[in-house]
Parts: sequence; structure tokens; C-alpha cells
Amino acid sequence: MNKTRLQPIGLLCVSLALAVLPLQGQAAAQEQVRLERPVPGQSKMQLAAAMRKLWMEHVIWTRNYIVSAVDGLADQDQVLARLLKNQQDIGDAIKPFYGEAAGHKLAELLREHIVIAGKIVGAAKQGDQAQVQQYNKEWYRNADDIAEFLSRANPHWPKKEVLAMLHRHLELVADALRARLQKDWEADIRAFDQGEEHILMLADTLSQGIQKQFPKKFR
Repeated sequence: MNKTRLQPIGLLCVSLALAVLPLQGQAAAQEQVRLERPVPGQSKMQLAAAMRKLWMEHVIWTRNYIVSAVDGLADQDQVLARLLKNQQDIGDAIKPFYGEAAGHKLAELLREHIVIAGKIVGAAKQGDQAQVQQYNKEWYRNADDIAEFLSRANPHWPKKEVLAMLHRHLELVADALRARLQKDWEADIRAFDQGEEHILMLADTLSQGIQKQFPKKFR
């Protein structure tokens, strides 16, 4: 076979490859969107990945805020804004399953969780233990409200189990704050590592509950 007959075939292959690339890019972008938030029609694995991403961001930005607030860094307001956005993102994540009102309510409860945490950071930084204890009581009351809300929404999220997980989350955040204030960097890192591991358990509990409650909504 001569070279002149091979050339058109080679050009055709290149053209097809170039035509497929944009489609692959679009598919990848769509898949990324599906992974970033839980939506009906996902696979169970995609739901779990989306939920883990949201709650991992919760832990990461909480830590970033503690670091920024304790050290008085210039980015404190911006980090807080990003942390609060995460609470809205988590609320938005349940809207496809529980509706707009439920999503707004969860976001509101989670924002309160962050606002109280911010007050605890401020009081602890000032050494005002009386205020820390007062805000701590509010923090645990808020955790009870979140567990109550979730348990009413989904029978596979029993209040006792969810509340225990939320309380553990509060303990680990408090450990991280205490370590940061004492400049105990090893304890600070340990609390963050434990917080990451624990929040993934919480995320999995939530995604598994949604799968059980709405089995027909997932591939």
C-alpha cells in the first residue's frame, strides 16, 4: 500500500480524536458537578463522595478559622465567610431529597453551630472561662437541635447515634482549639487528624441514611 492512501486515514483518525476531546471534557465537567453535591440519579458511590467532600470541607475550614482567629490573621473574615458558605452548601445538599424548607433549616442550624464556635474561640482567646462554659452549653444545645432535626427527617438517622457523633465532633474541635492556644502543635495535628476521620464517619452515616430512605433515586 502506498503512502498517499495512508495519509487520509491518518488525518481522519486525528480529526476524530480532536472531535472526541471536547466531549470528554464536557462529560468530565458534568461528572465533577455530580460529585460535588448529592442529587437524585447518582450512584451510591457518587452520593457518598459528594457528602464526604462537603463534610471534609466543614472540618478543613473550621480548622482554618481557628488558626486565623487565634493568631489574629488578616484573612479571618474571609475564612469565616467561606466556612459559613459550607454550611449553606450542606443545607443545599439535602434539598433534592427533603425540600427547600428542610435545606434552609439545616443550613440555619449549622450556621448557628459555627457562630457559637466563633464565640467560644473569642472567649477562650481572652481567657474568659465563664463565657466559654456559657457558649459551650449553647453549642451542645445546638447539636441536640441538629440531631433532633435529622432524626425527624430520616428514620435511618436515629437521634441517639447522630447526637453522639455530633458531640464527638464538638470535642475534637475543642481539643484543636485548646492545643492551638497552648501552642501544642502535635496535639493540634492529632486533633485535626482525628477530626477528619470522624467527620467521614458522620458523612457516611448521612449518605447511607439517604440511600436507605430513597433507594429508587440512586443507580
